[in-house]
Amino acid sequence: MGWWQISTDTLAASRFVVSPLAETVATMKALERGTAAHPGERAWLDAHLPAYRARLAADPITALLIRAALGATWNADFLTPTPSHDGEASFEEEVAAVGAVDAGTAREHLTVSLGGPVPPELDRPDLPARTADHLQWVWTHVVLPSWPRRRRIIEADIVARTAQLGRDGWAGALDDLRPGMRWLGGSRLQVNTHDYPPHDLGGAQLMFVPVTPRHGWTSWDESQRRFAAVYPCSGALAGAHIAAPEALGRLLGPARAGVLVLLDDPKSTTQLVALTGQALGSVGRHLRVLLDARLVGRRRTGRSVLYYRTETGEALVAAQRDG
Repeated sequence: MGWWQISTDTLAASRFVVSPLAETVATMKALERGTAAHPGERAWLDAHLPAYRARLAADPITALLIRAALGATWNADFLTPTPSHDGEASFEEEVAAVGAVDAGTAREHLTVSLGGPVPPELDRPDLPARTADHLQWVWTHVVLPSWPRRRRIIEADIVARTAQLGRDGWAGALDDLRPGMRWLGGSRLQVNTHDYPPHDLGGAQLMFVPVTPRHGWTSWDESQRRFAAVYPCSGALAGAHIAAPEALGRLLGPARAGVLVLLDDPKSTTQLVALTGQALGSVGRHLRVLLDARLVGRRRTGRSVLYYRTETGEALVAAQRDG
């Protein structure tokens, strides 16, 4: 198994960061897989997969390159550069690092991701530029139109993880971060189940990077001592983009109906603010009205107050969805 030795100082200075490039790579992975994990993802694939496949069909070299870069069990390192520690880089800044990789280095990375020789068709100098161009297309046509919503979901996940960290410590916050990751004790974090040499992260920068698709990976830059674990947002948040039924919006008002629909799973006020993009005062007023109407209830969990739909609220939402 692959594991990292993490000093107390490194763990204390670690950060949750937002990476537009990581979101784009994870989205590309979902498109490459082409199978849906739930009905919402099926609708999303139906909307975007035809254009994605048409693009690759028209450019077989790039299609072969992307399949090789994703590999069987390991991404080519140049495809997934480690984000900056401040998490403030734009997509354009991040993707520029992909395009700037030396072609020889890219082929070396492809050898690792493929577990063997690189196809002769990929013995060419434009591999990094082609990869960056393809990522730019995915960002522009698939991710960017929904980026504000995606970012709210990512930020809500960071809020939830930070709260969990305060309640349960690092062991509790990291154990379910992504498949194969768990806290082993003794300052050791298992990051995957692959048989790779351990890394000592003493004095390094460590980042945790949420993405909305159900894909994750690890990356590192030994020269700059930066390490990252990319992980999927929790299922309760990743599915939080479902729109409120139109009739329910007419009944309660669109914003208030949106809050009610988001409570498929209990959520805190802070999470609802992040997911809806509404101000804290507005979310609070909506919750008070919904509480007074007995459509939602609340309970305290540790330091957090979580809101949930009551049986009446569930029946109202179900009736509108069924209708």
